[in-house]
Amino acid sequence: MIAIIDYGVGNLYSISHSLSYLGMENIVTRDEDTILNADKLILPGVGAFGDARQKLKDTAMDGLVLQKAAAGTPLLGICLGMQLLFEKSHEYGEHAGLGLIPGEICPLRADIPADLKVPHIGWNALRFTGESPLLKYIQEGDSVYYVHSFYAKFAGDAVKAVSEYSVDVPGLVQHGNVFGAQFHPEKSGPVGLNILRAFGEVGAC
Repeated sequence: MIAIIDYGVGNLYSISHSLSYLGMENIVTRDEDTILNADKLILPGVGAFGDARQKLKDTAMDGLVLQKAAAGTPLLGICLGMQLLFEKSHEYGEHAGLGLIPGEICPLRADIPADLKVPHIGWNALRFTGESPLLKYIQEGDSVYYVHSFYAKFAGDAVKAVSEYSVDVPGLVQHGNVFGAQFHPEKSGPVGLNILRAFGEVGAC
């Protein structure tokens, strides 16, 4: 069972529909026992980092995520959910993240030319920079769909695939059993479905 964590922020049901299409048992939930007994977790997210981090705390989902990650349960953060996995964010101030992946979330605007639009919206090709089980069913050059204004920096070898937007935007990251996708696999057609399929096959660490 894959538990999609409902903490009040995220594109929950499109993720659920994608997993169901792939034949993967899943549930959108904020029930503690359901999350603790899940084989895998997905942390979605849209909106601002600070607000989402506070909602994780208010719903007590942050402690559950940390507990499950420490136990070796595969965890996938999507878009803002990926960003929350990092140590901190500089989105409208400085906010502590969950600290599961090394690095920081920083504004794209500060690092790209003025003629490039922010948010970065649309399809962009992936270039592989490391090995990850999430790359199992896709090929270098496959395109995925992004919608974001902030991106991960200083993540080192946790970065497994990037997309070029004047700078290398980490698209897929992994640190042990913790995975993140800056793009939206549930909106990325067959490529995104193949990434979700690969996540469904990841075993516990």
